[in-house]
Amino acid sequence: MAAVRPPVRALLEGLIDYAGLFPPAKLDMRAAVENYAAYLAGPDAWALGRFVVPLARLDELEGAASALLPRVPEAVPWRLSVLGGSDPAHDAEVIFAFNERHAHGAAGRAVIDMLEAKAVDIESLTRVARSVPAGVAAYVEIPIAGDPADLLAALAAQGAGAKVRTGGVTPEAFPSPRELARFIRLAADQGVPFKATAGLHHPIRSEYPLTYETGSARGTMYGYLNLFLAAAFAQEGLSIAEIEEVLEERDPSAFAFDETGVRWRGRFAGPESIAALRTRVALSFGSCSFTEPVGELRALGLLQPLSHGGRHAS
Repeated sequence: MAAVRPPVRALLEGLIDYAGLFPPAKLDMRAAVENYAAYLAGPDAWALGRFVVPLARLDELEGAASALLPRVPEAVPWRLSVLGGSDPAHDAEVIFAFNERHAHGAAGRAVIDMLEAKAVDIESLTRVARSVPAGVAAYVEIPIAGDPADLLAALAAQGAGAKVRTGGVTPEAFPSPRELARFIRLAADQGVPFKATAGLHHPIRSEYPLTYETGSARGTMYGYLNLFLAAAFAQEGLSIAEIEEVLEERDPSAFAFDETGVRWRGRFAGPESIAALRTRVALSFGSCSFTEPVGELRALGLLQPLSHGGRHAS
């Protein structure tokens, strides 16, 4: 009988898509791919998701990662999420050619299995969703300042996911808690899975520096635990106002994990809810840092410390 994963691990497994190329880190390609390779070989690799790269920089990635990609056909490939451009048909051709080139390891094993794009209306999101090659999931970033119900319904009709922007390097880049809570409630109602991007370096909502620059302005940022647990509890029927309360929670001790699940102020999500969350509701979040989100969770005592041998204590 297979061992049951602890709820906190089930919640975080493959959760963090590494976006080191993007602000505020904004690393060059070589540094970013070297980091990703190191994380894949490290003790926290279980929490690592895809490498996020603009489609226009795939040639640059192939050059920088050529010595790092696994080359034998049976090796697990690097999983990539690409940010598309303005021509979905062209993007699909580039993705197909890349995947063919890397399928058998001669050029290094890698696979693009996700396309991220932007759309502001039903016509543009439909065009993206209908263009993706087989085996590639489409996640379309939609605006949430207004009511996104129609856009989410269109995504559901196309079998595509949503992408939601949860922050940035300026205070105005962050949606309000009410806007984000409404998006989570509507996505759950429509059965649309989502991924999040930007401003989610930290587990718990609080005030943090907005960039890594000395003397950076500070702002209130969402916690990724708040966001993903809000989505988990949304499956249990929370209202928009209640989801907003989860998003605004600042007390780490309010989220209590044990072997049976996770509790927040009288609400409970068990293993089944967490499993459904990660497969059907909230897929991942993009972060320009991988060590920061995991390290802060360990500092809160929600992950066991690493042993001296570099592996997780069990």
